[in-house]
Amino acid sequence: MEAALNTRHRPIRSFVLRQGRITAAQGRIIESTLPALRIPVEQPWQDPWKGQRAITLEIGFGNGEHLAALAAAHPEQGFIGAEVHTPGVGSLLLQMENAGIRNIRIVHDDVVAWMKTLPDALFQRIIIQFPDPWPKTRQQKRRLIQPEFAGMLCRLLKAGGELQLATDWTDYAKHMLKVLNQTQGLQNTHPENGFSDRPGNRIPTRFERRGEKLGHSVYDMVYRRGDGQLHTNP
Repeated sequence: MEAALNTRHRPIRSFVLRQGRITAAQGRIIESTLPALRIPVEQPWQDPWKGQRAITLEIGFGNGEHLAALAAAHPEQGFIGAEVHTPGVGSLLLQMENAGIRNIRIVHDDVVAWMKTLPDALFQRIIIQFPDPWPKTRQQKRRLIQPEFAGMLCRLLKAGGELQLATDWTDYAKHMLKVLNQTQGLQNTHPENGFSDRPGNRIPTRFERRGEKLGHSVYDMVYRRGDGQLHTNP
């Protein structure tokens, strides 16, 4: 899969593939379980739940701690997790196996390219937690939250659907807030278009707890898709 992602001529990516260590248990479950749970990004969209469930998409689920907890708490809903790093995928699959979680499907590929192929108004909720901040000025073009991507997020949300974001980088938080506040069709749930309280469904992950110990502030943002005309692909 990593080889497939490393194309010779590719657009600017918001991620860099890192060679993480895969444990024996992760390798076992990736080989045995991932093929049945993987969303085939090379094929046209087919709803794994046949339109019978509200679907949440989490982009960049890391080790899967948050996604597994959310899916376990809402077995009546469908969840799609996107992550390019193989150890994280293995970690999520092990958590699913241990907890008997059956309502998650996985995109182990470039989620942005896949999202461009999806139909409008697909997700009830989209979650993006702690995306790579790319803090250096020359790197900031790689940041995931940019105007074009924000418009696509809006397009993919159902009317009334929710977009949740979190970051512990102040500069990126301000950038995200500015971009999203200016995105047609997205409504900031904060009365003054500012940062929100942590959503009730968002559990503090190990990554977040580590950041808090280092003195990092966490900024949450919550938006809803308005009822107006949906954005369409150009």
